[in-house]
Parts: sequence; C-alpha cells; structure tokens
Amino acid sequence: MARQARAIQTRTSILLAAAEVFDERGYSTATITEIIARADVTKGALYFHFTSKEDLALGVIAAQLELGPLPPQRTKLQELVDQGLLFAHRLQHDPLTRASVGLAMDQWSESAEGNNPFHGRPFQSWVERLTEVLVEARARGELLPHVDPAETAELLSGSFTGIQWTSQVLCQRKDLTGRVIAMFRHLLPSIAMPQILPTLELTPDRAASLLASRAADPEDEEHDCTPEGDGGASPEGEARRLA
Repeated sequence: MARQARAIQTRTSILLAAAEVFDERGYSTATITEIIARADVTKGALYFHFTSKEDLALGVIAAQLELGPLPPQRTKLQELVDQGLLFAHRLQHDPLTRASVGLAMDQWSESAEGNNPFHGRPFQSWVERLTEVLVEARARGELLPHVDPAETAELLSGSFTGIQWTSQVLCQRKDLTGRVIAMFRHLLPSIAMPQILPTLELTPDRAASLLASRAADPEDEEHDCTPEGDGGASPEGEARRLA
C-alpha cells in the first residue's frame, strides 16, 4: 500500500509539473527535461508513468474527465446537472483541472497549421460524455420529443466553456457555480419534459454534498487540492430549484 501511495504521489507531481510547464511555455516548446526538474523526479520515474511528452500531455487533459464516481440519481438529467456542477467545483478548487482547461483553450488551440495532436480532444470527449447521458435520458422519457442528444451536448459543452472562461476573466472563477446554475436554469426547460423540471436540484453546495456522500476514492483524491472554505456557494447561499 505504501508503494502504491508513493506511485500515485509521483504521478500527481509529474502531472502538476507538466501542467505548469505546458501552461507557461506551450506544448511545442516545453521539454521533458524541464518537466522532470519541475517535478523533482528522475527520468526513469517519469517514463515509468508516461511513455512520451504526448502521453504526458494527454494525461494532463484527461484530468478534465476525472470526476470520480458519482451516486446514481432518479433521473439522467440530474446526473447531467451533477457532472456540470462537479466540474465547476473542480475548476474552482483543483489546480490540475484548471491547468488542463487552460492548456486546452489557450496554448494548444493556437496551432493554426493543424499539426497539434491534441486540438479539440477535450471538447470532443465532453460532448461524447454528455451525449451518452442525454441518449439515456431520452430512452427514459426525460427529454422533449424534438431534442437531439448530440446537438444538445454540443450546446451544453460550448455554453459551459464560454461561461467558465468569462468567470475566469472577470473574477478568477469565484462565481462559476452560480453562473453554471443560471445556465442550467435557462437551458433545461428547452430540453426536459415539464414533469422532470421540479425534481432537478440546482444548489450552490450540490457538488460539495456529492463529494461528501460518496466513499473516499483514491483516483479522486489523487489531485483534489481543495482549499479551506467551500468557495462554491453563491452569495445568497439558499437552495435553488427549477420550477
């Protein structure tokens, strides 16, 4: 167990160092040597966990999808909401997730020549994940008849991307949870069956409650660097629900 814990810590240190270096220098000019020095590990330790710089970069962007297991809900749309709120929570509290998103949006998207092997991958992965949830929601009769899962997934992913970037620019994502709740309050009535809407919980502390309710998961703790204070509650602090 001690050896496994050390391996997890080493991998996390490498990912955090790589995220910092990629963010500062961009993927193309970052070097393995620099990442090794920043992580304070040996070359052998890095190559034990990652086979190449590209593999390491893919590990960084994969942090966006590592939300950990979430408890199943009565509706798939509630699970969709939970994923969005938990991702917002991670963007506020987890430096690796923030770095992953920053790299995807800034450094790696600057390649106009199309030779960037990572261009668009994080967004495609999120669209695929959301599409799967929406397909299940449609099968359960939770969506309005006109709703196309893939189209809706792209809309949700694009909306979230714009909202989190706006929040980052204006206030370092301090108000991100409130903005994501507002996004869902506006978009869900256009896709959900009316009887589903009153059951959906959209509260500022929803993500923290989900994290507290599930068993501690090593994969989740691997890079969860939550500071003191929940940081995710809106100024009002009261629960909100769709009506």
